[in-house]
Amino acid sequence: MNLLLQGDYASAPTSYQALLLALLLAFLFGQIFAWVYVITHSGVSYSRSFVVSLIVLPVLVALVLLVMSNNLVTAFGLIAVFAVIRFRNALRDTLDMCFVLSVIILGTACGTQKFSTGIVGGLAVAGLLVFLWMTASGTRHRFDLILNLRWMRSPDELAAVRHLLERHSLRVHVAHQHFGVGMEGADLSYRVLLRDPARAAELLSELAALPGVDRVSSVQAADESEI
Repeated sequence: MNLLLQGDYASAPTSYQALLLALLLAFLFGQIFAWVYVITHSGVSYSRSFVVSLIVLPVLVALVLLVMSNNLVTAFGLIAVFAVIRFRNALRDTLDMCFVLSVIILGTACGTQKFSTGIVGGLAVAGLLVFLWMTASGTRHRFDLILNLRWMRSPDELAAVRHLLERHSLRVHVAHQHFGVGMEGADLSYRVLLRDPARAAELLSELAALPGVDRVSSVQAADESEI
């Protein structure tokens, strides 16, 4: 037990307070930037794995620097291992890269006899990955339903549809609208975030009964993920 708990062979003894503080600060910085990414992302493809990687990678980088602790031999060894892994396997998922990076760092910690750092860091990273999985961190859900309808009245009277959707929804986004020749008839598509998802059927029935609506169809919107 003494070898495990006091087995960090370095120029200075390991400070558990500094070790935990470094990992905690790295996690907080990663979490902040992940939140900013989720809020500001406006592209076509959204990846939850990438968001989780933004949280985990700062912790792994902090851990690898703690393992190296100004040791050039360890640093060159890590670079060689990373080069071999990158050459042999092209990982498509950034979260897979985090897992591979984790076991490499922990193997390096054991091989360089940084047992204490490896134990604390390994438990911290494993706990973080399980926590992010259990909380579904990085999942983005902005809409509940995708509504498609055929509007047979004048486009100037679409305010009635908009008013009905806003009464049931927290957010309404026009995804697509196509007007026929001479502005007769229109195919409309809306994305809506409902105030009460349990009342989706009520919204559909009111839309179907609205004068001017020819047909209504809906698709349940799933959580946004990789495209």
